[in-house]
Amino acid sequence: MSSWKLVLPCTRDEAEQLEVEDLALDPLPVLLTSERIPDDPASWQLEAYFQGKPNTAALAAVQALVPSAAGLRPVAQRIRDADWVTLSQAGIEPVQAGRFYVHTETNKGRAPAGAKAFRIDAGLAFGTGTHETTSGCLIALGELRDRGEQVRNLIDIGTGTGLLAFAALHLWPRAYATASDIDPRSIEVTAENAGINNITLGGGRGRLSLAAAAGLEHPLLIGRAPYDLVIANILAGPLTELAPTIGMALDDGGTLILAGLLHSQAETVARAYRRQGLRLTGRIDRGDWPTLILQKRHRHGADRVTRLSRGKGEAPGFGSW
Repeated sequence: MSSWKLVLPCTRDEAEQLEVEDLALDPLPVLLTSERIPDDPASWQLEAYFQGKPNTAALAAVQALVPSAAGLRPVAQRIRDADWVTLSQAGIEPVQAGRFYVHTETNKGRAPAGAKAFRIDAGLAFGTGTHETTSGCLIALGELRDRGEQVRNLIDIGTGTGLLAFAALHLWPRAYATASDIDPRSIEVTAENAGINNITLGGGRGRLSLAAAAGLEHPLLIGRAPYDLVIANILAGPLTELAPTIGMALDDGGTLILAGLLHSQAETVARAYRRQGLRLTGRIDRGDWPTLILQKRHRHGADRVTRLSRGKGEAPGFGSW
């Protein structure tokens, strides 16, 4: 059967919200997203690969996934038969970020001495380590460990591929660890990547629990609070909106790592968290994308989160994005 490819421009927001299951097509195409212009959230692209020549309805269905391309005429091109996912990863270079080395299946290379290697293949979920937001968080985690920070209970909000949760669990292998994402597909991808990287799923110490949730709107996430480490690599808007929620879920003295924002957005985001009793203790700049490290002051604000596991009901104020 012949192979065909459709390329459409899109935004980063659209790329992160893609759901191939929304397409009423059989067989489903393979969807891949990437940056067209580095560090520009408005300049991404969607590649759709079809088995057999797609008809007009199939092209229109894929185009509907990215509203910013609504005015274009979708045209598919025939390509040689190949393993599309492998080809798409062939040009992705491994990334070393602090203590970590991140690669795909096709570019393993050789990890530097002392670096922890993770295999994260390119796909529908965001967070392969190649973007400055993800690598900035990896560096921040390593610096926390270098300073001797002790972490017993951590959460990665907007986990994408699971990479940051895996890295944190490697650094603090006896911690309770949780990873969440608003997109259920990201949770599926994280579970798959956990198997590839020998991360044990489950609820005990040294295991990773997963939940699909908007913000912290999930009994598991509320019940596990307060956290002494929160990682949130999403976007500036959601980070600002979630400030009261994250501030409530973070334990006194706990550390917060924020990413997904541009230099021009850093002060606005930091201000939102200062209002929740957090202070900026560090910043890592990678290209146009800063990573902020904040710490919650002691004895500030509302009482700690009520744990559902103790049968006392839901805590108020858990927002979504």
